[in-house]
Order: sequence, then C-alpha cells, then structure tokens
Amino acid sequence: MELSYENAETLVRSIGGTSAEILAAFVRSLSQRHYSVSYACVLARHALAFGRWCECCGTALSAVGDDDLRRYQRDRSQQRSRCLDTLQQERKALGLLMRYLRDKGICPRAPERATPADHVTEGFARHLQCDQGLADMTVERYANTARRFLSWRFGQDEVCLRDLCQTDCIAFVQSEAKRMRPTALKNVVVALRSFLRYAQFRGEIIVALAAGVPAVAGWTSTPAIPQAISAEHAQRAIDSCDCQTPVGRRDRAVLLLLARLGLRACEIVRLTLDDIDWDRAQLRVRGKGGQESLLPLTADVGEAIAAYLEQGRPISEDRHLFLRSLAPIRGFMEGSYGIGTIVRSALKRAKVDAPHRGSHQFRHALAVRLLRLGASLPEIGEVLRHRSPQSTSIYAQVDLDALRTLAMAWPGGVR
Repeated sequence: MELSYENAETLVRSIGGTSAEILAAFVRSLSQRHYSVSYACVLARHALAFGRWCECCGTALSAVGDDDLRRYQRDRSQQRSRCLDTLQQERKALGLLMRYLRDKGICPRAPERATPADHVTEGFARHLQCDQGLADMTVERYANTARRFLSWRFGQDEVCLRDLCQTDCIAFVQSEAKRMRPTALKNVVVALRSFLRYAQFRGEIIVALAAGVPAVAGWTSTPAIPQAISAEHAQRAIDSCDCQTPVGRRDRAVLLLLARLGLRACEIVRLTLDDIDWDRAQLRVRGKGGQESLLPLTADVGEAIAAYLEQGRPISEDRHLFLRSLAPIRGFMEGSYGIGTIVRSALKRAKVDAPHRGSHQFRHALAVRLLRLGASLPEIGEVLRHRSPQSTSIYAQVDLDALRTLAMAWPGGVR
C-alpha cells in the first residue's frame, strides 16, 4: 500500500463502528502535528491492532485505561516473540493514542494517587504562585523539593509538620548532597528554607527551622566572574546557521535574540506571535516573576524573525513564536534544553571553543560589550532587566581598565 495520510486513515476505518471515526480523527491529528507519512502509517497499524483487540474484549475506546494497555501488551507478547524495536514502537504508538483520547475527553484520564505529602505541597505551590508571584518553573522546582523532603521524612503516612526537627533538615540535605553537585544542592537548600518559612508563617511549625538548614560550602567570598563568549565567536555562531533551511532561519533568529537583546532562554521560549509589534518595532518579553518589558526590535533581529515566519515556521495552531522542528510541532517546553541545544549546535558548526555551551554566555557578552562602550552599571541593569543592582554588580569584575585605577602600587615595584 502506498504510504499516505489518506491510506493510513482508510486503514483504521476498516475496523468499522464508532471506533473507526475515533481512530480516523487520531490519524488526522498526526498530519496536523506534522508527523511524517511513514511514521503516521506505522502508528495507524498499531492503533488498528489495539482497536480490534478492544472490540474482541468488548471494551469501547471511550472506556480504555492503563490496565487495558497492560493487558493488551501482555497478550501480544504471549502470541509471538517480537524484537525490542517493535515493542518500543508499539508502546510509543499506544502512548500517543491514549494521550489523544484523554486530551479530547474521549476516555477518562488516569486517576491521580495523591499522597499526604502531595496535599501539603499543593498549598505551598499556591502560596508561591499567588502570594509571592514566582515564575512557574521556580514554583515547580520549590514544590518538588518540598515533596521530596516530606516523602523522605513521612513516606506515605500522614504529614505532621510539628514533628519536624532540625536534625531532619540536616539529614535530608546530607542525603541530597550524595547525589547532587554543590550548585544544584544550593537550590535545594533555598527551596527547603522557603518551605519551612511558609510552614512557620501558617503556624504549623513553631521553631524557626529555616535558620537551621545547613548552607552549602562556597569556596569563594566573591561572585564568580561572568563567562562571556567573545563578540567574534558569537558572530561566527550566528553566521554558521544555514539560512536556506527552515531550521537555520529559526536558529539564526534565536541566536540574534540572545546576542543583541540579551534574552534569557526561558524568555525566548515564552515569546508568542502576539508579542511582536511590527509597527512600533517593539518586542514584549515576559521575564522572571511575571515581569513584562518592552524591548526595541533591532533591524537585524526583526529581519531574521520575519524570514523565519515567512519561509521557515511550520503551519501550526500553536501561537509560540519558535516551534520545534520535529513532530509533534509545537513550542518549546519551559525547562527543556531546546534553546541550549540550538546554541551548542551553532558553536559546534562554527568550531568555537566557548567557555560554556549554554545560552547565558550571550547575555554576559552583551553586558561586557556595553560596559566597554562606556555604559554604566545601572544602564546595563536596565538593558538586562535586573531587579536588583547586586545582579549587575558582577560585571564590575570584568572591567579591567577601571579596576586598574583602583589597584594600589606594589611595594618596591616600578613607580
């Protein structure tokens, strides 16, 4: 049979009944999300086999659940031996089918088994989001740390915060230190202190346990010197993008946003089509803590974005400005390494040995360039949208010419 979306839809319609319409709609959704024709046909065959199994068992697709999936896979494995690739392919196909059925409300979602620790963590997350206005990623990270701490201390039992003591906090941090690097462990300590302050604020903890959470050892008394990519290397990375391909146009626009406007990776991920004001040449950026800023859309950045929108961006209902190049076509997920992957690929193509492989070095490079052009630290902080002057003060360390004027003469040295 010729590989096409139409033939894949015809294949699943052969099951007949109400299941035919459901599976046909599933195949059409694969086309809309830009899955390749060959892969859509493979998924259609697995969906058809599962649909027929449901018909034989007397189970409607609107009532299937995870238990039915496990029974189906167990029955299939007993019929004949299959290679590992086929099993993984089948598992992927059934996972996509179940996600489609649940997203469309055709079958019920899997029941969530909440633990007592989950209930306490939900209240903490609402406090962080509603009362403190933290970013969604920060709320999720803090909540996950609180959940791990409560599960470590109470397990599946009822959570009684009054039973917590300082030794619990110390023991938890020590257990986390065995599997984490110091930088990640510092985030755990900050999140744990935040949770304990929240519990004390609610009156569920009487003693100020947050003060007893041990600090992570720091081997320097000053902030680390920002590691910035050089202007030459940044331009080489930008020029390495192939503007004749959709992915190259997208990557060039992303790199220019990093290098020219100093955007964070999460801010690029959040950009939508509605954030661009072409008439005023402005870009609306949503930063940390829900802070919104209007930035000027420079000519080269605007031209790169326009080229991507006209000749590179796939047709999609997703309103995010930048979309994935692989199916399912959608915006990058917050917390993913999509922007970092674009940067690493560009540095590899340009054969640049940068101090780091992440996207933040472009933001540092912009600050260093502005400093050397004579901009003051408050002006740089305004460009980078820092809320605290302390965040900008780290760039004073890279202004060597200004620091030399402050250095005292070495005793016995040249006068």
